[in-house]
Order: sequence, then structure tokens, then C-alpha cells
Amino acid sequence: MSSTCEALPVTKPLVVFDLDGTMIDTAPDLIDSLNHAIAARGLAPTTFEDLTHLVGQGARVMIRRAFDLRGEPLDEADVEPLLERFLSHYKDHMPGQSRSYDGLLACFDRLETAGMRLAVCTNKVEQLTLPLLDALGLTHRFAAITCGDTFSVRKPDARHLFGTIERAGGDAATSLMVGDSINDIMAARNAGIASIAVTFGYSDVAVETLNPTRVITHFDELTADMVLQALALAKAA
Repeated sequence: MSSTCEALPVTKPLVVFDLDGTMIDTAPDLIDSLNHAIAARGLAPTTFEDLTHLVGQGARVMIRRAFDLRGEPLDEADVEPLLERFLSHYKDHMPGQSRSYDGLLACFDRLETAGMRLAVCTNKVEQLTLPLLDALGLTHRFAAITCGDTFSVRKPDARHLFGTIERAGGDAATSLMVGDSINDIMAARNAGIASIAVTFGYSDVAVETLNPTRVITHFDELTADMVLQALALAKAA
């Protein structure tokens, strides 16, 4: 019986990955840099348990949410100085303790061997994303890398995902989003493409409740066959 991997679409499938909480466990460094920033205002430190309520919309929003979480007011005039403090600390300690999730590199190898291409679509800004991927030796794996400030929009806006697919030379009909949060799954849904949710990221809700096309608990499960099956399901929907 022939494998579905033997019948790839004419346009090579493109697998688009989110960054934080999907490919890379950046939690320790995000928390360290956030706590360094908010310490300037005497705010109580955040913890990993707080992280799912903080991430997903960039550092500015993360800082605002930290103050909201502690019930403390934050003047808009104070946001930029705190942001600069966060960015400086994060960049100075890169890559810090951030590491790729187990099985990620082997997953990349499997997908590329099957003729698929990879891309990144993250809400993290370019000045933090690109050096991190460089430091982890991952940049060369991707046909395109787009960030929260690459375009005028960001996930869950479908145009962020469409822009990533276009830069990678892909086709939305043969593209798929892999992510850990509502921004990723909603971006895929808004774009009308398939999605695979990971359970090990930073979502503040069970990813199954977001109705992705597929769910994985480890990158060992993400195969070329799964990608093709998800693409077929999205096409049939």
C-alpha cells in the first residue's frame, strides 16, 4: 500500500511554525526579562504560572498584562521605558535558557525529506526573533521568517499568515500552521488553512477547545502524513 507521502501536491506543502511555546521554550528568559523590567516599578515578580496570561501579543502587552495581573496602574508614558528595559535585558542574555522542544529538529528533517518547506510566523518582534533563531542555529531551516512588526498586522489577523506564505513562495491551499495558542489557531482559521496545535506551549486554555485540525503532544507525532491529512481535511471543510 503506497504512503500518502508519495503523492505530494504539485506545490510543495509549507509548514508554518509559531515560535514561543511552539518551537522554542522561551519561558525562563521571558519571565527573567519581564521581571527585570517591572522591578523598576517595584512590581512583584511574575512566575511561570502567570505566563499563559501574559504572552501572545508582544512585549508591550506582556508588560501591561503584568501590571493588570498585580492590580497596579500603569501610565502609558511608562510603557516605553519599561519596554526598553525588557528588550535590553532579553537581547543581552540571548539565547539564555531558551531551547527547542524535544523532537523539533528530527521533525524538521522528516518534513524536509518529504519535500516540504518550513517557515516562521510569530508575534515576537524582529529584533528578538532573528537573533534568537541565529543563536540556536535554526535560521537556515526556514524559507521565510515573519514577526510581529514585519507587517502592519499580526496574528490572529490572517494577513500576517498570508504574508508569511507569500514570502516563502507557498500557496495557502497547501500551507498549514503549527502553534500553541488561540492567536495561531485563529490566524489559520481566518486564513482558511489547516492547523496543528501543540499541547506543551503557553496557552491559557486547553488547545483542543480551540478546534485545530490536529493536536500533538510531542513533535515525534508531527509527520509528513499528518500534514497531508490535515491539508486534505481543511480542503474538504
